Amino acid sequence: MKFTAEQIAGILEGEVIGNPNAEVYKLAKIEEGIEGSLTFLANQKYINYIYSTKATITIVNNTFVPEQEITTTLIKVDDAYKAFSKLLEYYNQVKLMKSGIEEPSMISENVTYGEGLYLGAFCYIGKNVTIGNNVKIYPNSYIGDNVTVGNDCIFFAGVRIYSETVIGNNCTIHSGTIIGSDGFGFAPLEDGTFKKIPQIGNVIIGNDVEIGANTTIDRATLGSTFIRNGVKLDNHIQVAHNVDIDENTVIAAQTGIAGSTKIGKNCMIGGQVGIAGHLTIGNGVKIQAQSGIGKNLADNEVVQGSPALNYGDFAKSYVHFKNLPNIVSEINELKKNK
Repeated sequence: MKFTAEQIAGILEGEVIGNPNAEVYKLAKIEEGIEGSLTFLANQKYINYIYSTKATITIVNNTFVPEQEITTTLIKVDDAYKAFSKLLEYYNQVKLMKSGIEEPSMISENVTYGEGLYLGAFCYIGKNVTIGNNVKIYPNSYIGDNVTVGNDCIFFAGVRIYSETVIGNNCTIHSGTIIGSDGFGFAPLEDGTFKKIPQIGNVIIGNDVEIGANTTIDRATLGSTFIRNGVKLDNHIQVAHNVDIDENTVIAAQTGIAGSTKIGKNCMIGGQVGIAGHLTIGNGVKIQAQSGIGKNLADNEVVQGSPALNYGDFAKSYVHFKNLPNIVSEINELKKNK
């Protein structure tokens, strides 16, 4: 896709200084700009690059006045950083603006779908599936029987949605994610083997949820595993059966949440956190990276460590931990001099 300076200025409500017909087809950092690329200057730290950049078009603040000759066409706006962000969003929308059903694909009986569906090649849609408007399902994806998908969702390539899953509106699910696989339920037998416990529940995902690549969310043993409105999950997260993650909680990569734990609203959980099962994490809790959570946490607690401590206590304890060799040496020296 190519855009002219005039077209971009129209989108951003900016003013072209230079060639209005200059064309770009890619985005670049200002120091890496080449012919045909669009960049921006918002931080004065990078101002020298505007005189040497090979980018065809550069977005700048209205206040920018060049002190040397420049070759790039300028688009002046009120706030270059916000304007470039707006352009990124617009570019992403255009890039993802696909529709139609590619072949080969398999659509089973009693499937209903709304307007603007894009179904990539080698997709499978199971029986009795309901799909809303403007849904994009990229190639090699699987949607099991009796799944419901809301409007304006995007499933990138290789997503797997098991049967009975319910997904709300405006959700994004990235490649390799598996939703609705069996929970880890096994009963020990007298002979030392394990008997699988059937997992007959489902997963319910709210609106405005984003789930990163290769994340796994298990179906409930009974009832539902819940990912509620506005939750954002990073890549490589494991959510076990019957977990309930409440609204607008964000969780970073490689976190594991054991079965039946409930996490409150507006929590922030760092990477590589381990949370034991059957716990209750309150609202507004912040858990630092690589923490291990083995007990309930009240609203607005901030914790770190494994097992996790109050963040302030952890910081104080860590100072002593770093000094431990010196403290031991001092104690040994005192013993010698007794």
